[in-house]
Amino acid sequence: MSDIILEMRGMEISFPGVKALDQVDFTLRRGEVHALLGENGAGKSTLIKVLTGVHRPDAGTMLLSGQPIRPGSTQEAQKMGISTVYQEVNLCHNLTVAENIFIGRQPMKRGRIDWKTINRRARELMLRMGMDIDVTQPLSAYSIAIQQMASIARAVDINAQVLILDEPTSSLDDNEVVNLFAVMRELKAQGLGIIFITHFLDQVFAVSDRLTVLRNGRLVGEYEAGAISKLELVTNMVGKDMNVIYNLQKAPRPDEAPVVLEASGIGIPGKVEDISLNIRKGELLGFAGLLGSGRTETAEMLFGVVPVHQGSISIGEEPLSLRAPLDAIRRGMAFCPEDRKRDGIIGDLSIRENIALAVQATRGFMHPLPQKEQQELAQRFIKLLSIATPDADKKVGELSGGNQQKVILARWMATNPDLLILDEPTRGIDIGAKAEIQRLMLEMCKEGRSVIFISSELDEIIRCANRIIVMRDLAKAAEVDGDTCTQADILAIIANEGEGEEAAV
Repeated sequence: MSDIILEMRGMEISFPGVKALDQVDFTLRRGEVHALLGENGAGKSTLIKVLTGVHRPDAGTMLLSGQPIRPGSTQEAQKMGISTVYQEVNLCHNLTVAENIFIGRQPMKRGRIDWKTINRRARELMLRMGMDIDVTQPLSAYSIAIQQMASIARAVDINAQVLILDEPTSSLDDNEVVNLFAVMRELKAQGLGIIFITHFLDQVFAVSDRLTVLRNGRLVGEYEAGAISKLELVTNMVGKDMNVIYNLQKAPRPDEAPVVLEASGIGIPGKVEDISLNIRKGELLGFAGLLGSGRTETAEMLFGVVPVHQGSISIGEEPLSLRAPLDAIRRGMAFCPEDRKRDGIIGDLSIRENIALAVQATRGFMHPLPQKEQQELAQRFIKLLSIATPDADKKVGELSGGNQQKVILARWMATNPDLLILDEPTRGIDIGAKAEIQRLMLEMCKEGRSVIFISSELDEIIRCANRIIVMRDLAKAAEVDGDTCTQADILAIIANEGEGEEAAV
């Protein structure tokens, strides 16, 4: 067919202990957004790495505009017209926006780099992305959304025929997502074929023309976006009835239980100030709000990542002085950070070593945890959390995002905490892994542990939380009942509609 720009037929590839792709077919048309979906470990990333020359397939054929291709590197793939924009912006933050867009292929004039042309063309490209910015400023001066657009501008300017967007919306707010979708629609109108990888199913239906679902390295099916329901799609992705996700039973609200932790007027002047909250034994306390609203800053103060400059924190009735996270760990607290790659996993260490880290820290590094004990610990949590791996000695950096998140969760569960703080634990992972993490949180609460749960997805906050603190403009805007509030209620508070006074439970 003349409108088919990319064909991948019978793709196969195996790694030690696992067949990552098994007879997978995929087609992409000119001028379409085609969503590639599946759980973590389904084979999405492997298929993309085969297409972009990172991995050599064991079998299968690939055609680009009807011509056979077999890229041996990402550079070869780019020259063929296949460009990828990853979840983590893969650019040089110390260089200007313009330098990033043209790095490695700068226009020359009389033997020198033509900076005037670079800056002019970079500005034109960013305007095409809907961004009117100073391209001579360092990339680090701009938000993740603008950095993402610079990545897309670079990809498009390399005469791309195929643009791969790998979780491009995971760090964007709603307005930034709307802008990205407008750019995607403009690019597809120009004939570009776009492969869209995401775990946000509402976004899949908002912007995609067709969907391909993979599971366990195999093709489940290809669907027109308007011909399949969300529930059918999820069921196909995970291979089982996912009504269970929407029927999770939150832990009973422990109104009479003792207060585990209380913060009174804590803050950092000029950043986040005057935050007061408490959490009871067995309670799940949710934090809602836009990115940058102060949710993460509050969590980091509670765990001692950043010092509290004003106010006080107490456990029970005993004042708590946190000089470092180790103080919080020794008082029965645990913290899974928002950025798992930067602040969570240590990619070159094994699953076993990553899980053992927090327990080792409580013992002190002069008293190393025996390898046998590490192995037993790792095996217990691999089984408990269903971490997909052939063994505990696999490097954690080689796991899918959802399984990396489970390893971080295992690390902190191994310390047997009284209070677990989870900052965006379900971001960028598949719906099956999300359901598993939500189920684990609720089970921990039913066992008498307390959980602080931060999420940008209001439906899961409402589904899980007993109470919800809504943050706005680096302050606590309201506290609402998780059993009776709606998404509309929370959005109204975030938008500062109504009286603007703090609501009580």
